[in-house]
Amino acid sequence: MRPEIAVTGLGLVTPAGNTAEENWAALCRGRSLAARDPELDGLPVDFSCQVTGFDAVGELGRSQARRTDRFVQFAMVAARRAVGNAGLDPSTWRGERVGVVLGVGSNSLSTYVTEFCHLGAGQPERVSPLALPRSVPNMAAGEVAIDLDARGPNFTTASACASGATAIGVARDLLRSGTCDIVLTGGSESARSRMTATCFTRMRALSRRGAEPHLASRPFDAARDGFVLGEGAAVLVLERLSHARARQAPVMALLRGYGAGSDAHHPVAPHPDGEGAARSIGAALQDAGCAPRDIGLVNAHGTSTPLNDAAEAAALTRVFGLDVPPVTASKGVIGHALGAAGAIQAAYTVLALRHQMVPPTANFQGQDGEHKLDVVAGAPRPTVKDAAISCSFGFGGQNAVLLFTGP
Repeated sequence: MRPEIAVTGLGLVTPAGNTAEENWAALCRGRSLAARDPELDGLPVDFSCQVTGFDAVGELGRSQARRTDRFVQFAMVAARRAVGNAGLDPSTWRGERVGVVLGVGSNSLSTYVTEFCHLGAGQPERVSPLALPRSVPNMAAGEVAIDLDARGPNFTTASACASGATAIGVARDLLRSGTCDIVLTGGSESARSRMTATCFTRMRALSRRGAEPHLASRPFDAARDGFVLGEGAAVLVLERLSHARARQAPVMALLRGYGAGSDAHHPVAPHPDGEGAARSIGAALQDAGCAPRDIGLVNAHGTSTPLNDAAEAAALTRVFGLDVPPVTASKGVIGHALGAAGAIQAAYTVLALRHQMVPPTANFQGQDGEHKLDVVAGAPRPTVKDAAISCSFGFGGQNAVLLFTGP
């Protein structure tokens, strides 16, 4: 028998708030948090979903805040909160048995733009010696390990917008194999750089609804025209259920299934029939020993782009037929945090199971296309089934699906 994997703590830093309670309340209100972004002023798309009320110096101290970029700061704070939520004390744990696996989709383009400007101006002496160690993707996991004395396996997964979900699946495998007793896992990203916004704008991936930013992110809605940039982090504490029970830890949920695969279709477009996504959903169900009828909630990738939402709807229909479970898509509220999105969704799925509620999808009014879903909108809806899937997909045809149940 494979050991069961428990979620015993979580920490969140998102546009919806810096605590689980704040995030859940914002999700249930179902209103987008997109607004004008001074960082993007003057660009064709000048709005995003921003983390507000985050004081890096107050949270981490001046020295740590200075040497780290924003995505690393988010990860460190989310990890501290997850560990505290799990009732763990890093001063007493066996650090060599504690791993850190975090998903990061990209590196910190804001830092690189600044330093490249120095180089382009013929002033290499002005390039910061901290430019690399503060901004390369693995430093989110590295700084978390330093901060919390986690001396087990430590690395970053990069599977585009599926990175956070991939990290959680890999962390699960470290526990199943006995390599670790505890793994801090999730993802972090701050995508609000001028270069990131410009690249996605040139690709026509971002919503152009600049006159009404709060209506721009609208997953699965017939009027969707692109996603909204976001940022944030989520960290989950995973343990074998036996380990959690031995220390009498409260169990928030069980991570029962993980499925991953590739479309092998196109660099940026999903398979139009959702073939790879459907296989990954099926793999997660099989891994968990669940049937489609057991699932009471789908936390969809739901980017609000025409192609991705249509492909995801097709994938869900391939797996569930005419009985697709109630669907929610949190990017309507918090935007798209790219590499962190799958981790944030996973945390939201755990919260939904704990509250036995499906949060509404912001700005959803009606669907197009042939694959119609039961998209929850307007107000939260109770769910009576104790299992949920969280879907994450990304550039390169990356697919990762997590299946959680109640404890």
